[in-house]
Amino acid sequence: MASSRKARLYGGMDAEERRAERRLKLINAAIEVYGEVGYRGATVKAICEAAELTERYFYESFSNSEALLIAAYDHVVGHLHEEMTAAAAAAGGDAEMRLRAALTLYFTRLKEHPKPARVFLLEISGISPAVDAVKLDALRVFSDILVPPTLDPRHGDKAAAATLLSIGMVGAVISIALRWVSKQYPQAVEDVVAIAASFCRVALAEADRRRDLHLL
Repeated sequence: MASSRKARLYGGMDAEERRAERRLKLINAAIEVYGEVGYRGATVKAICEAAELTERYFYESFSNSEALLIAAYDHVVGHLHEEMTAAAAAAGGDAEMRLRAALTLYFTRLKEHPKPARVFLLEISGISPAVDAVKLDALRVFSDILVPPTLDPRHGDKAAAATLLSIGMVGAVISIALRWVSKQYPQAVEDVVAIAASFCRVALAEADRRRDLHLL
């Protein structure tokens, strides 16, 4: 058993670890290539060349280019959401401070990392229903970071209405981000945060009003 294990080792890693390393290389290469030429302009060959891997290794990890796009999106968004969650938690218990901390982290990272920002904001739209479903799941997570859910999800139509308000709020934030990024960051981060936060407050005020009327 030990000799069999040893036979699988190469450079300190076993076969599964090497496969995971190659997969991550392809994801990072895809983010770079998408950031330069866009998803539709990218080819498997170009991504493999950027990753310094052969196409055989691409199909070891991904069934097609769309699968790689989803993996790249999940990678970018997953890290971003983790950082936003940490920033909100560090801001304390005040809802406004948590909101601003999460938004500040979000817009700061978009400016600091324009290539991942392109994957997150531009390259994920209009590809396929499967990609749209991944994006919708990410929007739900985004809304929960900005405003942690307080409703029991079993509350049927009322919870569904609250979800629509939350998704609409996040949609406004992302629309602001799209405009800001496409215009090469003309406003300071703190100014964009103030604008985005104002839209969030409108949505939250409407949610409060509906709760007072027992609509939520």
